[in-house]
Amino acid sequence: MTVRRLSAGLMAAALLTPGAAACTTTGDGTAGSTATPSATASATAVEADSDAKQALLNSTREIGNGNFRFRMSGAGSTAEGQVHQPSQSAELRISIGEPTDDLAMALDLVHAKPDSWVKLELSGAAAASVPGRDKLNLGKYQHLDQSRIQGDRNLGFDFDQVDPAGSEVLTQAVTEVRRTGEGAYAGTIDVSKAAGAGSLDPGLITALGAQADSVPFTAALDGQGRLTELVLQIPGAGGTDAQEIRVTYSDYGNATAANKPPADQVVEAPPELYNLFD
Repeated sequence: MTVRRLSAGLMAAALLTPGAAACTTTGDGTAGSTATPSATASATAVEADSDAKQALLNSTREIGNGNFRFRMSGAGSTAEGQVHQPSQSAELRISIGEPTDDLAMALDLVHAKPDSWVKLELSGAAAASVPGRDKLNLGKYQHLDQSRIQGDRNLGFDFDQVDPAGSEVLTQAVTEVRRTGEGAYAGTIDVSKAAGAGSLDPGLITALGAQADSVPFTAALDGQGRLTELVLQIPGAGGTDAQEIRVTYSDYGNATAANKPPADQVVEAPPELYNLFD
């Protein structure tokens, strides 16, 4: 089985540099624009778009400080929790599939350096066929071997790249953006340049083909210019229906240290757990 990947990631992208309006000297020696009204309006629009792009890029800076709560949703999956860089800890609750599906999965992940734990619940008619299910549905937290989950986009967490959604990667891949209201923006993203974003499945990007170049998005910023919501409208592709991926951020600077599970609620993770995510 393949589990939707939810993790942090970074990818560099070139920024657009707006061109300056052309000017010449008039006969009286003063500077005068040779641009027509329509050209002037176009230049203004370019400058406005550039300002909007920069506002989006700036909006993800506070995320990098690693003190926030978040929520992601899309394609029947949700992930929510908090990151608290000051204590090198994070909590994530992930739900994959609906209770009515043949197979659904819920994970409660806790990371507190240098340890990680996961509580797993498999449900649905097909859950009984999952190898080692009796060793997985224990109702307890399973202590994870860091050497087994390092670099794992499902079970691991990288405190050098603290955003599970990868919004910095996504904003760097914006190809067109305009301001639509106070703290509101809309445009398109080339998601083929954002494969490292944890909110996107690389397989989905591949399936989009040429459509990956211009995926519509909307974004909202708070009064301090910090990203509070990013919504991608993913078109149907590869036999999958169109879907909406929504990411929200809140409580900047007000997250708390993760609660480590009590010792009597912890067991060591069996090989079957790691095999499930291979």
